[in-house]
Amino acid sequence: MSRGQDQQNGATFAHHRGCFSTSQWPPTDQAAAFDRHVLACVFYLAFEEVEAGKATATEATGLSRADLRDVMTRYFPAVPVNAFALEKLTDPEPDMEEGLLRDLLIGHARPGDPASILFAKIIARRSLRNDHLWQDLGLFNRAELSRLIARHFPALAAGNTKNMKWKKYFYRKLCEAEGFSLCTAPSCQECRDFESCFGPEEGESHLARIKNGFALD
Repeated sequence: MSRGQDQQNGATFAHHRGCFSTSQWPPTDQAAAFDRHVLACVFYLAFEEVEAGKATATEATGLSRADLRDVMTRYFPAVPVNAFALEKLTDPEPDMEEGLLRDLLIGHARPGDPASILFAKIIARRSLRNDHLWQDLGLFNRAELSRLIARHFPALAAGNTKNMKWKKYFYRKLCEAEGFSLCTAPSCQECRDFESCFGPEEGESHLARIKNGFALD
């Protein structure tokens, strides 16, 4: 690829990222607007990963090409549908772990809401990353993740009465479904890894790191 093409592609991605900027996100006090906010966070990170050559759009989001077209058309009409070069992509193939997480989330999704299915796919894929789940979704803090789960997976959210970290909670639910537990302690309070499951989920959001000029790991 020529230097001129590199510069043109960089300018194009910069324009697309601008469509996901915080100044263009609607207020998050309405349910539908909050969904758009979360999708903007996820897609902003996806653009960064695509531009860095770390993942394709389907790999970064866990969504199929059809899902991506629908999201771009419905939520972000200012961004060209071909911004992710969908014609060159293949649909994601979840491995066993991601498939189990997807099934768990879809099984608890809000009935009749296609957005809940989209978020189930996205959360399952991003749960495989190494940081706190709220960070790997591009959210500003853990409270936003809790709000997202309560909105789209209310029965699942209601079961997390001890405020366990969400990724840990998902895997605990998978274990319960299989009839076993990964923890040998008689109770969480007596477990030596208590803070691993229930400690604070602090840190800087990935979007803040990008804004401050730090590359994604």
